[in-house]
Amino acid sequence: MTILSRVRSLLGGERPVFRRLELHVAHGCNLSCESCSHFSNHAHSGTVSLDEADRWMGLWSRRVSVKRFTLLGGEPSIHPQLPGFVGLVRRHWPRASMEIVSNGFFLHRHPTLPAILAADPDARLIVSVHHDSEEYRERLKPVFDLLEAWRRDHKVLIELRPSDKNWTRRYEGFGNAMAPFEDGDPRSSWEICPARHCKQLYDGQIWKCAPLAYLPMQKGKYRLSEKWDPYLAYRPLDPGCSNAELQAFAALEDEAACGMCPAKQRFFELPNPLRRPKDRASAAVA
Repeated sequence: MTILSRVRSLLGGERPVFRRLELHVAHGCNLSCESCSHFSNHAHSGTVSLDEADRWMGLWSRRVSVKRFTLLGGEPSIHPQLPGFVGLVRRHWPRASMEIVSNGFFLHRHPTLPAILAADPDARLIVSVHHDSEEYRERLKPVFDLLEAWRRDHKVLIELRPSDKNWTRRYEGFGNAMAPFEDGDPRSSWEICPARHCKQLYDGQIWKCAPLAYLPMQKGKYRLSEKWDPYLAYRPLDPGCSNAELQAFAALEDEAACGMCPAKQRFFELPNPLRRPKDRASAAVA
């Protein structure tokens, strides 16, 4: 550490560095992935406007450094102005790497996106493949054709990610019957969490993770049991926080709220997310 860095640290002026900061540009999703950690399988809706996102980012961009900024959802390509978020992130965090995580099905709605991504040397598109069934692969064929054209014509950096291969359960049940895990070991829950460094920028505040950020949406839509009350009491970092509070938040690892998730990895075979739960039940009976 240089002398200048030491002085900045002592004065509380050194920016904390977040490994990842994520923004839901849309809360709805066209898929229904069981036990989605963002609760996107619960038929939420709504988008974040460019003006809102600009204001939220402006509250933090001079106080926090970000290594990787991720635009996601929900399904981000539902947002009609998705390409506009790329320049917005770059304006606030010019040195951050950037990625859009999408299931791919609505990317055709954004013909300007490939040129915008290609013009940014540190931006990429990640397409999550959520199932390996013939039905799902067949639906993906036009998506793959589009991605190949974007690679060929624009040299866009694109990664295909087989997300279903390492799918874990984040909570039990669905909707009103949803329940947190009660393993009683927040440290172990944090250590195995696949998103332990994925802080969320939502409503102008910074949240530890997606489940804590979007749990209030669940409460607003479903009759959640009182078991969720301790986690609904979680308070995110407010933009009016002190430098000391910001530094402490950035350094914090496990905390009591981590106990809502399992202390052991609970892998399971993800059902076809093209089908909603009722559709799956009908298919099983047939």
